[in-house]
Amino acid sequence: MQDHTRIGIIGGFGWMGRSLGRAALAQGIIEPAQLIVSSRSPQAAVYADWPGVEITTDNQQLVEQADLIVLSVRPQDLPALSVNAHGKTVVSLLAMTDADQLKQSLGTHRIVRAMPNAAAEIGRAFYPWWATEAVSPADRDSVQQLLSSCGTAREVPTEAAFSYLAALSGPGPALPALLGRAMLAHAKAQGLDDELALEAVLQTLAGGSELLLREGTDPTAMVDTLVGYQGVSAAALQTLIDSGFEQNLAEALTAAHQVELKNSAR
Repeated sequence: MQDHTRIGIIGGFGWMGRSLGRAALAQGIIEPAQLIVSSRSPQAAVYADWPGVEITTDNQQLVEQADLIVLSVRPQDLPALSVNAHGKTVVSLLAMTDADQLKQSLGTHRIVRAMPNAAAEIGRAFYPWWATEAVSPADRDSVQQLLSSCGTAREVPTEAAFSYLAALSGPGPALPALLGRAMLAHAKAQGLDDELALEAVLQTLAGGSELLLREGTDPTAMVDTLVGYQGVSAAALQTLIDSGFEQNLAEALTAAHQVELKNSAR
């Protein structure tokens, strides 16, 4: 990122803003003097390793001093934010808040929508983002560098594609956690003690995800291969498939997407 580009994070002490700011600093994408963060309740310890970071409670001051602004607040807090970001590029991390709402509330047409998930805290988030036409190529490059500090950032071509991805990847560990909860309950019911059951479930989920990521192929290939072995894995997979697991998951993702679309259109 260019040395003169200053990043401002409104809500820089919440988990999303904090994860992004700290990751960008830790990886040297920005220097401490390039970051200004605001919060209603600042906690100096969050950025204690980078004493050059400026901390403020004045959001408008942040907007005026920053070249690229990250908005990391709850969607319901947007109406009360009261900032004028005219002429500035704003990266919104708000779910269920479309570009038109952001333009009206912030006074700028230079809007980027981005959606992290909780894995941003460990640098493993998938970070889809979409920008309005008014966002310059230089700012797009800065956004890509900044978001990549927390994982994999990917610009998508339309706001509609972004809205779907917000529902698909935004929940982060929620869907694996639900699978893990069911596996854990079953393991305990078979008589395993809590510690052993938890270790087995977490390592199974983590190892399986790492393998899929390393292979980098369509998960269908692995499912088909394991079903073809007609062993223990095949029995588990075929039972889930026959019971409608994939259809139930599709319905869950559709429900999440509908919530994103409904609230974005409000």
